[in-house]
Amino acid sequence: MSVEVANESGVEVDEAGLVAVSRFALDQLGINPLAELSVLLLDVPAMTELHVKWMDEPGPTDVMSFPMDELDTARHPDQSGPGPALLGDVVLCPAVAVEQAAQAGHGLDDELDLLTVHGILHLLGFDHAEPAEEREMFRRQTELLDLWRDTREQAARRARLDAVDDAVLNAAGIPDGQ
Repeated sequence: MSVEVANESGVEVDEAGLVAVSRFALDQLGINPLAELSVLLLDVPAMTELHVKWMDEPGPTDVMSFPMDELDTARHPDQSGPGPALLGDVVLCPAVAVEQAAQAGHGLDDELDLLTVHGILHLLGFDHAEPAEEREMFRRQTELLDLWRDTREQAARRARLDAVDDAVLNAAGIPDGQ
């Protein structure tokens, strides 16, 4: 997956983490690995302008999604028909996310992960205007985020175990890979 991040927000964020969670979510959702996604981070005035222009609502918001291609062009590679697609833009406002993270009792990275997955789901046609749609979208969002966190924790555990193995082997004078 090609995931481009442009941070115009003035807030330092883990851009590599946003790329990783985006790729993970798109992969889990069966999106063609050649699909492209843009993640744009904006400051409050720029997000406010977009929110007013496109949603006709005042003030900034946390996340907006702007799909580009038809959804059926983002098929899984084993399906017939067109393949890769330019999925569109997920636009985030870290300044709003900071406030929401504090209210939710977690960090900015966790909030941005949540908002990124939420935005991706919108790009793929999920919505929460009706109660049934909302249940489905938020269920899927929670599943993806839980699996993402589990995957990261497993990778961190594996890295810690590998570091212990390396330290033991080095202390014993055994070169790596033996």
